Amino acid sequence: MSGYDSNPFAEPVGENPFNDPAVTQVTNSNVPQVDQYNPFPSDGLATQTTPANPSPYQPAVLQPSTEPSPQATAAAAQANLLRQQEELERKAAELDRREQELQTRGSSVKENNWPPLPKSFPIKPCFYQDFSEEIPPEYQRVCKMMYYLWMFHCVTLFLNLLACLAAFISSADHGIDFGLSILWLILFAPCSFLCWYRPVYKAFKTDSSFSFFFFFFVFFAQVVIFVIQSVGIPKWGNSGWINAITSFGLNKAVGAIMIIVAILFTMNAVLSIILLKMVHQMYRRTGANFQKAQQEFSQGVFTSKTFQTAAAGAASSAAQGAFQANN
Repeated sequence: MSGYDSNPFAEPVGENPFNDPAVTQVTNSNVPQVDQYNPFPSDGLATQTTPANPSPYQPAVLQPSTEPSPQATAAAAQANLLRQQEELERKAAELDRREQELQTRGSSVKENNWPPLPKSFPIKPCFYQDFSEEIPPEYQRVCKMMYYLWMFHCVTLFLNLLACLAAFISSADHGIDFGLSILWLILFAPCSFLCWYRPVYKAFKTDSSFSFFFFFFVFFAQVVIFVIQSVGIPKWGNSGWINAITSFGLNKAVGAIMIIVAILFTMNAVLSIILLKMVHQMYRRTGANFQKAQQEFSQGVFTSKTFQTAAAGAASSAAQGAFQANN
């Protein structure tokens, strides 16, 4: 009956889960309970947290920005305007100075200075030549080399005349060579100056496509002539390799002189090919072409006073003929 006297709603003894030793150990420990935990302690965060190791890099601190006052902004803008105005005035003064120099140069007549002859000489210079003034700096070196090539060619022609004279003295069979050597010196020295040196000088000076094309046409023929002169065909008036070797068997002194001239003719041919290539490279960089050369030629012809006079005369003659025919 004792079993029926017990309270069925009472907690069974020994079945209380909180009587477990593991639970009672946790509840009786010093760990603060959740309901007693205050996330915002009054004594400061430093007493509840472990201080971290100081970092060697300090955080960036933004300084408070201070906007300039309107007076400072206006003063800076005024100073900038004054500086720009001074720069413009300086450039304007420089432009005025250059314009005055150009006007002075245009008003002053340039006296011819080539060939450099004495003032007492009856023949006066025929051309004006100044590399530093008329030729752009990037073309001056090649232009001077062309001038030196022309002078070297003239010296070679003069030595060729002496070599042919020596061969003519040693043997009367070289009389034709001696006569032609005089002709080549008289003909090629001035013609080479007028036909290929002055055109390339004008081409570099004025960047003229027509002058470039004229130079290429004539100078290519000059290169062929250099090659023929270095070969030395007999009876052609050139102390080239063939004439030099032939004369060396007859007279060693004359043959030695002619070999030297043959070497000079060969150097003329090689240098002319190199300079022709250099001028062609510069010509391609200038943007010149055949169409520009045609335009320059047509403009030069139509603006020529000789052409205008001839055209006016032809037109007046045609008008007069038509008027007389109608009458």
